[in-house]
Amino acid sequence: MVFKYLMEKNQKKKNIAETVRALVKDAVEECGCSLWDVEYVKDPSGWNLIIYIDRDGGVSLTDCEMVNDAVEPILDENDPIDGSYCLEISSPGLERELKKHDHFEAFLGSRVNVRLYSAFNGSKSFSAKLAEHSEENDTVTFEFDDKKTAVFECKSLAKITVAADF
Repeated sequence: MVFKYLMEKNQKKKNIAETVRALVKDAVEECGCSLWDVEYVKDPSGWNLIIYIDRDGGVSLTDCEMVNDAVEPILDENDPIDGSYCLEISSPGLERELKKHDHFEAFLGSRVNVRLYSAFNGSKSFSAKLAEHSEENDTVTFEFDDKKTAVFECKSLAKITVAADF
């Protein structure tokens, strides 16, 4: 019973994020940015709707303010969320999480940090080059420093982030 409740709650959060994505995508693009991701998450202070935007050359505070001013009336008018929440407009950051096909395509050839649900070669995490993503097969191929490759089904990947080089 608890598991079913948690699954339904998780699906509801996912549906809210997808609904918001559809509502604000055009407005974000009209501001000269691209919509990277939308998350609806709870923290100790309450619910947060986080809209991640991207732009060639990086995201500025002015970009975030402009997108906020563009999407806030859309969200107020359509009211996709029951109850109160905090709206946050943010950059996905240097070590951004890759979740969608477009994300993988944009960072092919880049070094990424990978976390797995189950161990691979004795570890649940590794760093490698993102070599390929197949949307059709729902797989990702990584190339290691020794030039060997490994293919993983996307459902086996807990998290993939771009590795920031400093």
